[in-house]
Amino acid sequence: MSEELLINVNPFETRAALLQDGVLQELHIARSSGYSYTGNIYLGRVERIVAGMQAAFVDVGLERPGFLHVRNLVPSVGARDVAGDHPLPDIRDLVHEGQELLVQVTKDPISSKGVRLTAEVSVAARYAVLMPFGSQIGVSQRIGEEAERERLRGIISEAQRKLNTSMGFIARTVSEGVDAEVIESDMAQLLRVWGAMAVKRADLRCPAPLHEDLPLHIRLLRDLAGPDLTRIRIDDERTCRRAARFAAQFLPEVARHVEHYCEPRPLFDRYGIEDQAARALQPRVEMKCGGFLVIEQTEAMVTIDVNTGSFVGGSRFEETVYRTNLEAASVIPRQLRLRNLGGIIVIDFIDMESPEHQRNVLRALEKASEGDRARLAFEGFSSLGLVQMSRKRTRESLAHQLCEPCPLCHGGGLTKTSETICAEIFRAIVHDARTACSPSAREYLIRAPETVVDRLLDEDADHLAAVSSRVGREIRIQVEPCYGPNQFDVVVLQEAGR
Repeated sequence: MSEELLINVNPFETRAALLQDGVLQELHIARSSGYSYTGNIYLGRVERIVAGMQAAFVDVGLERPGFLHVRNLVPSVGARDVAGDHPLPDIRDLVHEGQELLVQVTKDPISSKGVRLTAEVSVAARYAVLMPFGSQIGVSQRIGEEAERERLRGIISEAQRKLNTSMGFIARTVSEGVDAEVIESDMAQLLRVWGAMAVKRADLRCPAPLHEDLPLHIRLLRDLAGPDLTRIRIDDERTCRRAARFAAQFLPEVARHVEHYCEPRPLFDRYGIEDQAARALQPRVEMKCGGFLVIEQTEAMVTIDVNTGSFVGGSRFEETVYRTNLEAASVIPRQLRLRNLGGIIVIDFIDMESPEHQRNVLRALEKASEGDRARLAFEGFSSLGLVQMSRKRTRESLAHQLCEPCPLCHGGGLTKTSETICAEIFRAIVHDARTACSPSAREYLIRAPETVVDRLLDEDADHLAAVSSRVGREIRIQVEPCYGPNQFDVVVLQEAGR
């Protein structure tokens, strides 16, 4: 499968798009506020300890304090079972308010929550990850062949001896099949980076950043470069030169693929990225068969509903349902990756009677998810015909990055009908006349948007007259073009001179 990485650079933002066979798979955006805090290392100060949550809130200099659970405080704690023979220690025995801590961000701020932190600091390069506070040798779980895993462990062990270090290292997935000299060079570079951090820390005033991960375009080069990446196009000459230098030094196998895009037509327009990105903000996703998905993101989970739509298939309904679900299973993983949706995901496939069809759909879902770099977990079909899965979430979804709640519906997605607003106006007038209206009140003035006024003068004209008669006062109406659909005012007009 051929992959292309397109990087669009502007003074106000940098965007990167990963395409597979011309289809957008991932979209990354970095603006003035930054791309992601994940991976950044800070010297922080414990601001507050919440014993009931076994957690501490740590000030790292960001807008909100970060969240540090006791499991992420020391390496030995994370493996313990709360309900087992070795319960978690009390966090108050490990840290105290005002204490300085070296912490790393594992999850960006999402909604009203601050960053998620860990004290198990690590520094990543292309092929290896340094664990400065550990001594273990690890290998990525995605490398399944045991002989290759043993080879990588041997390479790391020998490199540790040559570099005279007892710090821990983990071989990343892309290190599979890579020569020992290349991995050793990566490890040496990581040790130099850590040494520079140790020097920098001595001069820091807490709270402060100690180490920030690479800029967006370099980070994606490091993480996405592989045998399938056949073209890297960057529309900014300076950024292209920097990426080329980085690739020549650390990724020689992809350095020849880096090129400067200098055509008059904007890069993302040339590949249709703008249209695909706009569609990724819509809840409805059309499928080739005529069916469609409805994707809804809530605070707790993501729900996906599969519908046959206009697809009628063959003569058998079960076959139509099966084919629709199969296509949905291949489309859903791309949508999750593109929209960067994570957490708990519940998929409501169309009901299938055949257990074999269910197994095939689940296998298709897992197969289509193989290219996703996020950690995934799948459950089988429940008794209600739902599939539950999880996808690790480290930063805001695409919709939350680009959009904000509607000021009219406040994120609810619904506005009241004109009929409902008219009923609220009538109730407000009757309530005021009974409880608050002074004897000097001469008439009421209703100020509302045009759609509500039109209904008051047409369908609800008789109701308006009845309310006016009931309260014993005239009611005037005024159109307010700047009012939203849910806005209205009822104004009491007093008699002149009283």
